[in-house]
Amino acid sequence: MKTIKNIVIMGALSMLALSGCKKFLDLAPISQMNGNNFYQTAEDMKNALTAVYGALQYPGMYYSSMHVIGDLRSDNTWIPNPNAGANLQEVDEFKNNAFNSISSTTWSAHYQGIQAANIVIDKIDAVNMDENLKNQYRGEAKFLRALMYFNMVRIFGDVPLVLNVINNPQEGYTYGRTPAEQVYAQIVTDLSGAEGSLLYEYGNADIGRATKGAAMSLLGKVYLTQKKWDLAAQKLKEVIDQTNLNKYQLLPNYGNVFGIANENSNESIFEVQFKKGSSGEGSPFTNQFAPIGSGTAVTALGNPLGQNIPTDNMNAAYEADDVRKNLSMRTSYVLNGNTVMHNYVAKYLGVPAANLDSDNNWIVLRFADVLLMYAEALNEQGYVADGPAFSYLNQIRNRANLLSKTSSHTTPTLRVADQAAFRLAIEQERRVELAFEGHRWFDLVRTDRAATVLGSLGMQAHHVLFPIPNSQIEINPGLITQNEDYD
Repeated sequence: MKTIKNIVIMGALSMLALSGCKKFLDLAPISQMNGNNFYQTAEDMKNALTAVYGALQYPGMYYSSMHVIGDLRSDNTWIPNPNAGANLQEVDEFKNNAFNSISSTTWSAHYQGIQAANIVIDKIDAVNMDENLKNQYRGEAKFLRALMYFNMVRIFGDVPLVLNVINNPQEGYTYGRTPAEQVYAQIVTDLSGAEGSLLYEYGNADIGRATKGAAMSLLGKVYLTQKKWDLAAQKLKEVIDQTNLNKYQLLPNYGNVFGIANENSNESIFEVQFKKGSSGEGSPFTNQFAPIGSGTAVTALGNPLGQNIPTDNMNAAYEADDVRKNLSMRTSYVLNGNTVMHNYVAKYLGVPAANLDSDNNWIVLRFADVLLMYAEALNEQGYVADGPAFSYLNQIRNRANLLSKTSSHTTPTLRVADQAAFRLAIEQERRVELAFEGHRWFDLVRTDRAATVLGSLGMQAHHVLFPIPNSQIEINPGLITQNEDYD
């Protein structure tokens, strides 16, 4: 059941999607209805919170940008056909500049979502409603704001930290780029607050809402990104310990993690909810990831766009007998009785109701990610031959029908003899386990491996950050500056 929907709220919240001017405050709902009089009841706050969830479906977030940045920017996928889109190809080839639409749509969508979250956080205290529900809604808004800022700080570095509702355009001109360290501090504050306010699970009517486990898992990832290994390990272990309470588990069959029938499973921790045939709430992935020219061979309905095609390098990354490969990608399709050799993503195959209108959710956090992050954090605190970190790594491998890796295995490819080797083992396992889920680019940047792995594809040192949209610099040149080495 998909109940967290992209509802367009009348008045103030609808302004989030209507602004056509190129201003930093595209995100601001400029309306008298943004005043205190509009937010009076629990239902008002529920609608306001729904608008925050709805922002996750924007093209500049999980509808498109996050997989473009997370996978297309890496060695996982590429654009073999330029007809898939010039802006996407520029990102793929490290040629994107400040005028590339990926930067601008990502920036605008995230700040629209942040503004919507700020409205909930700012207005809810004055509303007469059940206190437990009030705390829950506030916690959900803080989780979502933290997720959006986490994306932004990883993509752009220093970004404006806006924690208040913007009521008029002039207020926006006071915000410059906040140092990333301060942005991270606020993310930690928000997630810690959310953790204390949220439940581990909700009833069927509320499936898709942020949970305590989602806040804890994201906080663990934030600490890992900051290289705070001890804090990351502590928080991620708290999530893992919930397995004993049947909160989260690694599903026995990798194939049961994906597909429309398997959404919001016990392995899933947070998903962006999509619903086909429901006023623009469907997901585009089935069409986006189908090869150009494949007709109806891959997607039964709509236009195949060829926007996220697995590389041959990705295809070769899987070990023999790894069951995840055919569940994650395919290397051919049959069209008009002829076999066409062409890689494509299989995790998001579905039957759209119309073009770009399928049911597939986007998984942001799942338990396998948590297990691998915990193994990474343990190893960074100190390599232990065949210690606990190996156990968590091998849980993931064994489910994939692969042999365990050990510190002294007689087979060289299964031997992980020291800390450096374990780092590479985790990198490899994350690549194939989480393939096409938007993690690869962020993993390589987090571990300082991006330039080494992607240098042959054109990456240079400054590419670890995306360029600030030129439109933002033009409106506020005194405070919004460009990232280093971008023209």
